[in-house]
Amino acid sequence: MTHVRASVLIPVKNGGPLLGEVIDAILQQQTPWPFEVIVVDSGSTDDSVALVRTKGVRCEEISPQEFGHGRTRNYLASLSVGEFLVFITQDAKPATTDWLYNMVKGCDAEPAVAGAFGPHRAHPEARHVTHCELSQHFAGFGCELAVVRLDDRARFAADVGYRQWLHFFSSNNACIRRSVWQQLPLPEVAFAEDQTWALRAIEAGYAKAFVPDAVVYHSHDFGIWETLQRNFDEARSFNLYFGYRIQDNLVQAIKSGFYLARRDLGWLRDGGLRGRRLLKNAAYMGFIEMARVAGQYLGTRHDQLPPWLLRSVSRDEQLQRAGTA
Repeated sequence: MTHVRASVLIPVKNGGPLLGEVIDAILQQQTPWPFEVIVVDSGSTDDSVALVRTKGVRCEEISPQEFGHGRTRNYLASLSVGEFLVFITQDAKPATTDWLYNMVKGCDAEPAVAGAFGPHRAHPEARHVTHCELSQHFAGFGCELAVVRLDDRARFAADVGYRQWLHFFSSNNACIRRSVWQQLPLPEVAFAEDQTWALRAIEAGYAKAFVPDAVVYHSHDFGIWETLQRNFDEARSFNLYFGYRIQDNLVQAIKSGFYLARRDLGWLRDGGLRGRRLLKNAAYMGFIEMARVAGQYLGTRHDQLPPWLLRSVSRDEQLQRAGTA
C-alpha cells in the first residue's frame, strides 16, 4: 500500500465558485510523496458536493446540526490516513504549487513539532486595509521558518502578549502531526478550536512551527455588523478558554477604535487615496474599527449580557443555528 504522507482536509458549506479554485490549487500541488484530499460537507444548498466529486475528490456529508469547528475537523482526520493532517477552509486558496510541500516540511522540522501554520494573504480584490493588516500581523512571526516552544514559564504566566504569540494558530492554513492529534484531538469548543488546541499542545511540551512560505489567500471584508459579531465571538472565546479580557474598559475601547481608525487612514494614504475617496473610505473604516472594539467590549463582558442579546450579537451562534460551516 502506498504511504500517504499528507491528508488535506476541508470542511465545506456552500463553498461557491471559490471552492472550485481551492480544490484545483490543491490538486496542482507538487510533492515528492502521495497526498489525499478529503472534504466533509455540512448541508450545502449549492452545488458544492457535486463540484467536489466532479473533480475526483472524496466528499462525505453530515447534517448541519452535526457541524462543529473542532468536531468536524476531528471527523475529517478520522477519515484520513496521512501522517500529517493539513487543514484549510473552503475560501483559503494555496498561493503556490509548493504550499503543501512547504507546510509538511515545516511541520516535520523537528520531532517535537506538534503543528505548523502558514501566513494568509488577502484575496486580490480585498480592501487595501485588509491587505495591510494581514501583512502586518503575519510579519510578527518572522520571515524564516521558526520553531517555538514554551521555554519561559514565568513569562508565560505573566506576559499575556507572549502567551498569545505562543498559542496563535489558524486552522485556515495549518498542519498537525497525526501522532499528536491522536493524543490531543481538536477541542469541541464554540470558537477558536485552533488556538485552544495550540495552547494545550504548547503546555504539554510540544513545539509549534511558523512556515512563511506556506501561503494561502484568505481574507474577509466584513461589514460593520459582521465585524462587531466576529469580534464579539473572538473576545468571548478568549475570555472563556484563555481567561483574557480583551476590552474591559469602555473608554479604553473607544481610544483603541480611534487609534485603529487613524492607522487605517495612514494605510489608505499610503495606498494612494486622496480627496473625497480618502475621506469616504476613512470614514467607513472608522465605523468598522468602532464596531471591532464594540464587539470586543461586549464579548469580554458576555457573562453580563441578557440571553436575547447574546443570541443576536454572536455571528457564530447564528451560523450554527442556520447550519452553516
